[in-house]
Amino acid sequence: MESNIKSLELKSALNGIKNYFSLVKFAHTIFAMPFALIGFFYGFKMINYDLQRPWLLLFALVILCMVFARSSAMAFNRWLDAEHDAKNPRTMIREIPAGIIPKRNAMIFVAINCIAFLITTYFINTMCFFLAPVALFVILFYSYTKRFTALCHLVLGLGLSLAPIGAYIAVTGQFDLVPVLFSFSVLFWVSGFDIIYALQDEEFDKENNLYSIPSWLGASNALHASELLHLLSAISVIVAGMVGHFSWLYWTGVFVFVFFLFYQHTLVKPKDLSKVNKAFFSSNGIASVVFSGFVLLDIFINL
Repeated sequence: MESNIKSLELKSALNGIKNYFSLVKFAHTIFAMPFALIGFFYGFKMINYDLQRPWLLLFALVILCMVFARSSAMAFNRWLDAEHDAKNPRTMIREIPAGIIPKRNAMIFVAINCIAFLITTYFINTMCFFLAPVALFVILFYSYTKRFTALCHLVLGLGLSLAPIGAYIAVTGQFDLVPVLFSFSVLFWVSGFDIIYALQDEEFDKENNLYSIPSWLGASNALHASELLHLLSAISVIVAGMVGHFSWLYWTGVFVFVFFLFYQHTLVKPKDLSKVNKAFFSSNGIASVVFSGFVLLDIFINL
């Protein structure tokens, strides 16, 4: 009997953890995390760091920063949008409107992750610690932007674009042009695919006085705006490659990244949104992972 009770308690705890992972869409970490790894190890390259020296603690702190920051931002977005999510057929099954996670608990989760993020940056370096509140403001403020500007997608992109430059600063304690260019690439890339994702809610946003590029410009023009942003993202990684004097490995990654940037636009049409999720997650996930893999190989070979 006692073993059965413990088994049920363990199962309940695991389900609770699973619910919070679902709340913050943990799988979507695949978008920004690879660029954070690029920023981190490019920083090693720039300071001629010997990987035989201890570095795993700093690496773990950077990964934790990514997890805490993203978890706080996603949970806060879900908390703030709970009423809208409850009215939207596409989102009413999310954890808060469905009653799986109480709204109060979601806000406690946000607070814990914000505090954990600030504490973690303290143990990295002074610059990271002092910039941490700015980063938190950007990623939390995004959740409000859909209430007053169609440029909300760019604010989301800005939040994720902090990953490569933040990881670079964690290693070097300073800014540099190449990781800034990677950040611009993330900004334009994420903004572009978020516009594609927002096509699903074009009519809902119009009916509920919410702002987005699709609800402002319409589906066709929104896709053109997304294409322009992805072109700017491609230009950013190309310029970063030239400034950073990378090898053929980097350029192979650029080819794959740019291919998937524009491949996703062949999947989605103004009157056919059936492949939005494939364009949003699969194409962009592959683009991010493969690109970062080639860039990291380039960096490791030249360390």
